[in-house]
Amino acid sequence: MADKEDLRSLLKRLEQLNAVGAALSRERDLGRLLELILDAAQTLTGADGGTLYRVTEDGAALRFVLMRTHSLGVRRGGQGEEPLDLPLLPLYLESGAPNDHMVAVHAAVHDTTVAVDDAYDSARFDFSGTRAFDARTGYRSRSFLTVPLKNHDSEIIGVLQLINAGGAQAGAVRPFSAGERRIAESLSSQAAIALTNRLLIDQLERLFESFVQLINQAIDEKSPYTGGHCQRVPELTMMLAEAAHQTSEGPLAAFSMSDRDRYELKMAGLLHDCGKITTPVHVVDKATKLQTIYDRIGLVDTRFEVLKRDAEIDALRRQLALRPLADEAGERELLDGLRRQCQELDAERDFLRACNVGSESMSAADQERLRAISARREWRNPEGVPTALLSSDELENLGIRKGTLTQAERDVINYHIVSTIRMLESLPWPSHLRNVPEYAGGHHERMDGKGYPRGLTREQMSWQARMLGIADIFEALTAADRPYKQGMKLSQALAIMHGMCEGGHIDPDLFDVFLKEKVYLRYAQEFLDPAQIDV
Repeated sequence: MADKEDLRSLLKRLEQLNAVGAALSRERDLGRLLELILDAAQTLTGADGGTLYRVTEDGAALRFVLMRTHSLGVRRGGQGEEPLDLPLLPLYLESGAPNDHMVAVHAAVHDTTVAVDDAYDSARFDFSGTRAFDARTGYRSRSFLTVPLKNHDSEIIGVLQLINAGGAQAGAVRPFSAGERRIAESLSSQAAIALTNRLLIDQLERLFESFVQLINQAIDEKSPYTGGHCQRVPELTMMLAEAAHQTSEGPLAAFSMSDRDRYELKMAGLLHDCGKITTPVHVVDKATKLQTIYDRIGLVDTRFEVLKRDAEIDALRRQLALRPLADEAGERELLDGLRRQCQELDAERDFLRACNVGSESMSAADQERLRAISARREWRNPEGVPTALLSSDELENLGIRKGTLTQAERDVINYHIVSTIRMLESLPWPSHLRNVPEYAGGHHERMDGKGYPRGLTREQMSWQARMLGIADIFEALTAADRPYKQGMKLSQALAIMHGMCEGGHIDPDLFDVFLKEKVYLRYAQEFLDPAQIDV
């Protein structure tokens, strides 16, 4: 009868062990995985207490991670629990010898399971720390089972220590049995595999995120005017996404995100402008209309100086011609004419300088005056040939109606989204990140299908891609680190976006959430100058 009971107990424990193994393979959170390992080990072996150690990154010591004692209600080191701040246990002494005085260290250094029937009768290991704990709490730590955790490369990554088999009641504590030892070793093997896999996944994710940051840093180094944009757009996107996630009514009531969804959207936000790494820096940083590698307004200034000197030379020659005639009135009229001519040239030069500065809108009258100056004025080039004051390229640039970019340069800038899509679609994304190219590649599309590069309509785009579009626009309007404009106040930026909403540019439902949940204000309080917050 006893044998049948033992068999049923063994079968039950094996079923529990299999169930725990399956649970370990499913758990994605590292902290929760560690807790699951320790809790399962205590359950399967009937241990009242347990401690989990991990080897430090430098491989020099064991670090306390979790501590549990059921009878005392002690739970330290887990999520939302009292932190476990205890000294590290060095694996080796200063002499280089193994630190065999500590049972957990001995198990790790020698890759062996250690069972101690009664710590109070053992002189083999130093249990002074355990006895001090017992003295403080009235507990009595007797039986110990210490099992190393070893990864697939046979490297020790941690130690599992179980205390007091049978519970903590008087007379109930007993040594760990051979069967419990085998179960603990089997569990430790499964736990080590699960823990190693989780650590490898975490390391790969950190490596991937570091590469993403590396790309943004490269863009930042290339152009300081876009580096901040690459960091702020993901932040604003996630603020809007969380607001949409919390929405319980309207078109977005069914929208929700898991942690994996959030991570995917965050990565898309960080990579949404990665194609700018291919954009020429003189286009990205074009602060004035005539800027290429340098601002060509200096050349125009020089031509005006040439015109003024030509006018002065011509006037002096005519003045000399009048001297033999003693025509003082004619000389005064000549000098007055020169003064007026120089004043007119200075005014035209100042006008062209003003034209060179990008603005939200250049008036039709200013464009007409620009063309008139270009048509009327000539200067003698270094070869002495009369030449138009402005070349056709300079005239085109100075006549830009909005901003500082010509249409050709806008096409170059816009091509960054094509590069972004090509770069992202060429990568072998895992399943939980497969939507990154679609999210990142859609932030220049419009709801009415007039965007680029694919001309997608609202129905063809995900909510996440539309969120990135709104974040990208709002950040650009309010950014104060652009070379060609000042950051707008909130009222002005929101007014422009309201017009874009009515014009089919951005998603109206998301913009409604953006306004109602005051996403713009939370973003402004964190990232904008206080002077811009006027709403």
